[in-house]
Amino acid sequence: MKGIIISAIIVSCALPLFAETTSKTTRNERNHIVEGNRLYREERFADAEVAYRKALEENAMNEIAQFNLAASLLRQGSSSGETQKEAAAILQNLTRDAENISIAEKAFYNLGNIAFNSQDYAKSIELYKNTLRRNPDNNDARDNLRLAQKKLQEQQNQNKDKDQNKDNDKDQDKQKDQNQNKEEQEKKNQDENKNQDQENKNQNQQPQNQQQKQQPQKQQGGISQQNAEKILKAMENEENATRARINAEKKKSGAPSRRPVTNPW
Repeated sequence: MKGIIISAIIVSCALPLFAETTSKTTRNERNHIVEGNRLYREERFADAEVAYRKALEENAMNEIAQFNLAASLLRQGSSSGETQKEAAAILQNLTRDAENISIAEKAFYNLGNIAFNSQDYAKSIELYKNTLRRNPDNNDARDNLRLAQKKLQEQQNQNKDKDQNKDNDKDQDKQKDQNQNKEEQEKKNQDENKNQDQENKNQNQQPQNQQQKQQPQKQQGGISQQNAEKILKAMENEENATRARINAEKKKSGAPSRRPVTNPW
């Protein structure tokens, strides 16, 4: 397979001689195209461009000069996007307006090469098909068409894999977020439980000095001073009550009171 080829129409000096009535402009057109073709074969594409532009200054409708100008621009266009754009515009006009079917065929072919090199394989396929519609015997176009179809299939498979990987990445990110949220919630719950345990511990464990203030001081034998005083007070009250009851009973029974004897017998 010859691969992606930029073609040019080479006009040789073997063209029929112009009649003596041929105008000066027509002679100049031919001379500039012949000069451009010589420079093109020598791979002096920038100089060939100049020659083809001179031919177009003589006759802007010269289809061969237009096509070869586009070819020379493509040959030197690797470092300049503007030359590529100009060449593509010229070729696009030729596919639409060229009266010479061979020029239209080659314009479609070179546009197909441009699209192929830009990895726009779907577009290149249509352009190679248009080339073959105008010349079914163009084997270069047929080979490039097959290559473009293969590249398109590979590109579609790669895009499918990228989409699948992108979906997988999204699922992984989603799962990661869910796990992170779960971990944060578990940590939050642990912190809340820890705080609650600390509060309960603080409530159940009062300071030692506070417990001592709340508990009455104990005497020897295990009885506090306060309780001992209460017991003594209760015993005193009980003794007073008993004494009062006895006195009351004696008064009630008429028993003589003991008085001292002051008079002698």
